Amino acid sequence: MALAARLRVGVHAPSTAECRRSVLPRPTLASNPSLVNWAAAKAPCRPTSSRVVARASSETDASTSASTAPLVGEDSAAFDLSKQSLQSWGLFTVLLSTVLGALYLVWIQPAGFADDYLAALESWTSGNPEATMALILLVFAIAHSGLAGLRPYGEKVIGARAYRVIFALVSLPLALVSIVYFINHRYDGVALWDVRDVPGVHSLVWIVNFISFYFLYPSTFNILEVAAVDEPKLHLWETGIMRITRHPQMVGQGLWCAAHTLWVGSSVMLVASAGLMAHHLFGCWHGDRRLKAKYGDAFEAVKARTSVLPFAAIADGRQQLPADYWKEFLRMPYVAITILTLGAYWAHPIMQSAAFNLHW
Repeated sequence: MALAARLRVGVHAPSTAECRRSVLPRPTLASNPSLVNWAAAKAPCRPTSSRVVARASSETDASTSASTAPLVGEDSAAFDLSKQSLQSWGLFTVLLSTVLGALYLVWIQPAGFADDYLAALESWTSGNPEATMALILLVFAIAHSGLAGLRPYGEKVIGARAYRVIFALVSLPLALVSIVYFINHRYDGVALWDVRDVPGVHSLVWIVNFISFYFLYPSTFNILEVAAVDEPKLHLWETGIMRITRHPQMVGQGLWCAAHTLWVGSSVMLVASAGLMAHHLFGCWHGDRRLKAKYGDAFEAVKARTSVLPFAAIADGRQQLPADYWKEFLRMPYVAITILTLGAYWAHPIMQSAAFNLHW
């Protein structure tokens, strides 16, 4: 904006040497090649005449609007079939199967360390289901967010792929216990309300829950990075769901919690929702802090034209949707999440039966 101020008061335009200075620090540009075009677009081009200076003064505000500003972050959910490798997806399948198999043998049975872990937590809470649910989520949140915060340091020591493996080996077992315990104890505690027989409630819950997964999914758009087949990266996404909210996973979790809390209506469900939302609200600050540390001014540019509250940046004009915005959702990852969400709904009886057989 320094250039805009100087143009308004009639100061001479900057020299050619000044024009060549990037508005972003070099590490930020190197971390994301797409930022180079943004930096070039934001930098002035060449000394201008007084006539051009006068005209530029009247056009400054329009040139900095969200509708004309180039993307600073990455185009989310982009999927090019021609760039997919059968070898990569085959390796992903092998790694996923190996990890899940090891998780079953070590965490579930025959070793059954999950039983010991849960018994230890219940000894702290005297078996109270609300307190146990809260403690399970607290341990998961500390481990999950703690490892995410230590990621830049860990990757320097052992590399991005090895650190992702450690992250998964810690997070997956803890997440499994929280999910199974929730399924088995969701109706425990105090019954606060029961509206399951009220006409329209089931449909409302189903729709809200379905929408929630379009927000929950963008924690990663490249599933190959989850298994470290592709090198894991901390992405600065900017399109698709990110135009609606900069923290879609928090919004999706809020929708999921609202739908399930309405349907279940128990004190354990209320505690679970409170714990999940506390973790995700912390994640808003934690995620912004990590992106700021990695991308610097580029993140500030994205932050300026997005919002945490859904649709807030659109409503106040900071985010102006492209005319073909709907096309940003007609992509393979969103099609996949639609299929998986419907599959998860139909698989609810199987999930409940499997959780019951674990007796957690």
